[in-house]
This record gives sequence, structure tokens and C-alpha cells, in this order.
Amino acid sequence: MPKYLLRVSYTTEGARGLIKDGGSKRRSIAQSATESVGGRLESFYFAFGDTDAYVIADVPDAPSAAALALAINASGGATAQTTVLMTPEEVDAATRKSPLYSAPGR
Repeated sequence: MPKYLLRVSYTTEGARGLIKDGGSKRRSIAQSATESVGGRLESFYFAFGDTDAYVIADVPDAPSAAALALAINASGGATAQTTVLMTPEEVDAATRKSPLYSAPGR
């Protein structure tokens, strides 16, 4: 199952909710949301800086990952940026492909 990294940043409203409900509840909600699209929450960590939480989830496909991100972004409590994660073997397979490409202006 493909892995996705969601970088989550809380809005002011979301930070207030986090203070009220705590971090464990956010992880539980993230787990339930991931499972609702047929996935599995691998990890959930809070962090300092521009990103408030890093979430790694196994989800069946890109539409499922997009559905999670849309739900987060539409909530008004947080924004999510989603990154597809690749295994070293997937990168090995990519290096064996030879797409036809030329740089701009050549």
C-alpha cells in the first residue's frame, strides 16, 4: 500500500481545539480518518516550527490520500500538505526507466 506523509499545520482555531482536547485525541481522530478510507496510520508526531504534526499513513491510492487532505483542509482547523513516499526499491525501479525529455531551450 502506498505511503503518504502529511505535514499538518494548525490554524488558530485548531490550536485552541488541540489545547482543549489534547494530542492523543488528535492522533485517535487521524487513525479513524485513515482507517475510514481503507488505510493504516503508521505514525503521528507533533513538532516545533512551521509544521505542527507529521503523519505517515498507508492508504490504498491517491484519491484516498486526497480525500484525507481535503477533509483536513476543509475542517478549518488545520491545513495539510501531502507527499508521496517511495521505498528505495521504487527509486531503483525509477532509475531503470528512460523517459524522453529535453531541457527547456534545447
